[in-house]
Amino acid sequence: MSNKLERSRVPVYCPKAKTVELVLDGYRYDMYADKHGWWFSERAGPAGARYAYSVDGADPVADPRALRRPDGVHGPAQQWDPGQRPEPAGFTLLGKVFYELHVGTFTPEGTFDAAIEKLPALAKLGVQVVELMPVAPFPGEFGWGYDGVSLMAVHEPYGGPDGMRRFIEAAHELGLAVCLDLVLNHFGNVGNYIAQLADYYSQKHETPWGPAFDLDGRNRTHVREFLLDTAVYWLEEMGVDGLRLDAVHALVDDSDKHFLAELSDRVKQLEQQLGAPLTLIAESDLNDVKMVTPTDRGGLGMDGQWDDDLHHSLHSLFTGESQGYYSDFAQREAVKRAFENVFFHAGTYSSFRGQVWGHPVDDSVDRTRFVAFSQNHDQVGNRALGDRPSRVLSDAQLAAQAALVILSSYTPMLFQGEEWGSKGPFLFFSDQEDDEQMKQAMRQGRQKEFSAHGWAQLYGKDVQVPDPTSRQTFLDSKLDWPAPTDERANRMLEWYRQLIALRSTEVVVGLPVQVQWDGDVLTMSHDNGLCVSVNFGQTEQPTPSDAVEVLAQWDGAFTPGSAIVYRSESFAGHPGE
Repeated sequence: MSNKLERSRVPVYCPKAKTVELVLDGYRYDMYADKHGWWFSERAGPAGARYAYSVDGADPVADPRALRRPDGVHGPAQQWDPGQRPEPAGFTLLGKVFYELHVGTFTPEGTFDAAIEKLPALAKLGVQVVELMPVAPFPGEFGWGYDGVSLMAVHEPYGGPDGMRRFIEAAHELGLAVCLDLVLNHFGNVGNYIAQLADYYSQKHETPWGPAFDLDGRNRTHVREFLLDTAVYWLEEMGVDGLRLDAVHALVDDSDKHFLAELSDRVKQLEQQLGAPLTLIAESDLNDVKMVTPTDRGGLGMDGQWDDDLHHSLHSLFTGESQGYYSDFAQREAVKRAFENVFFHAGTYSSFRGQVWGHPVDDSVDRTRFVAFSQNHDQVGNRALGDRPSRVLSDAQLAAQAALVILSSYTPMLFQGEEWGSKGPFLFFSDQEDDEQMKQAMRQGRQKEFSAHGWAQLYGKDVQVPDPTSRQTFLDSKLDWPAPTDERANRMLEWYRQLIALRSTEVVVGLPVQVQWDGDVLTMSHDNGLCVSVNFGQTEQPTPSDAVEVLAQWDGAFTPGSAIVYRSESFAGHPGE
C-alpha cells in the first residue's frame, strides 16, 4: 500500500467493518473491500480535498496514513501531493557534525520558514546534519512531538508538509543533510482514533506510554507494513536523509526477524533504488552492540545509535551531579570507560536499573556508529527546570566539554543554542488544549518524575516544577538568540567553529581513543597524536610536556576548567598522509 497510485485512492485497512464510507468534503461515498481487509474508493477528490472514513455509520475518523492534517488531530485528513523528491544531500551522516533542534522553539516564530533563515548560520558554524525533533501532528499548538498520531503528516503550526519540504530543500542547497526524529513505538493518546479502524496493539507487550504496537502477534502483518511504509515515506518521498528512531527498546518484538532488522533491509533496498545513502540512527537504552551490527551478521542493522553513557559520564564529571541515574557515573573512571569502550555499563551492575546491564564493544566497531553529546532535548528538557550545563559551569568548562565531544572519534551532536553557551532553559511542554483531566495527569506525572530522578537532591524539595501544559512554559523555552554584539556568545561560537574545523582536518574518525588521568588532568588522545587535555584541578597547569604544537586553547593558558588541544610528540603527520 505504499505506492502513490494506491495512496491517491485513499484506501484504509479496516478488516472487521461491515461498511466503510469515504467522507469527502462533506459528502459520503460507499467504499469496497478486498479479501485482505482493505477498503477502496475510486473517488479521491480534487487536490486539497478533506476526507475521513465512517465505519459502520460511526463518526468519521482520519486516515492513519494521512499526509496532511490541516485542522489538527481531531479533524479530517487532506489530500497532499509530495511531488518530486528533493535532491539528496548525498553523503552518509555518520561521522558528521549533527545539530538537534525543535522547530517550535528554535525561532520566535516557531516555523520552518523562520528556521530556514537560520540555516546559513549553522552552515557557517560547520554543522553538516540538522536533526529535527518529531514533526508529526500533536494536540494543540505546542509540544515536543513525541505524542503524534499521524506519523506521515507534519504539525500545521510549523508550516505543514509544504513548509517542511521548503526547509529540506533549503538545507540541501547549503550542503546540510536533514535527519528526522521519528516515533514508531507508540501513538499519542489525544486525537488517536485508530482503534475505530483496526487493531494495532499488542496483547502481551506494553510501553511506558501505553500499549505497544503489535509486531509479533496476530496483527503483525499490517502493523509492521504500516510502520515500514511510514519510515520509507519520509526517506523516499519527503527527502530526508536519515531517521533517528525514538526509544527503539520499546519496539518489543519476539519474531524470528526483529522489526528493526526488517526496516534496515528495506532501507538498504531503497538506497539502491535512489542511488543515495540513507542513515538509520536508534535511540536505544540497551547498551548492546547488536543494535548496530549488520543484519547479515545477526544484528538489527541500525547504522548508528545514541550513547547516553558518554553523556552521563561527562555531565557527572563536569557538574559533580550524582543523583538518580548519574549515581554510577560519579567516578573519574567512568569517562575513561565511556570514551574508550563506548558504554560504561557493559555487563556491569546498574544501580539505577537494579541489575547488570549492557554488553562490551570491541575495538573493531567503528566509533562513528555512536552519537556523542553533552546536551540534547532529553538530557536538558527532562530536568526539573529544563536547565542546561551553563547553569553551573563556567564558559571554560563548557568549551572543554565541547572539545571532548567534537574532537572524539564518535559522531558529535550539538543541541540548539549550545554553540553560544545559551543559558536559556529548554523545558518539557505539551499542549493539552481544554482537557483538564489530561492536564492534571501530566502535571502529576512530571512531579512524580521529579521525585524518581532525585531532582530534590539537586534543586531542593520545595522547587516547583513548571507546568508542562502551560503556554508560558513553551514560551520560556524559546531559544535566546544572542545579539551580534554579544562578546561572550561570539567567543563561544568562534571556539565551536575552530573545533569543528579541527575535526575535519585532524581527527581520524571511527577509531578508538585512549583516555588517561595524570593527577587532575584528563587527556583524550588519538593514535595520530591529536590530544585534548582538560584541567580539572584548582590551579593552572603547564602545557603538557609532550605537546609539539598547540592547536586550540580557551584561555591562552591551561587554567582550571579549561581545555588545550595539541599535537603530541608521537604525531606522525596529518590524517591521511
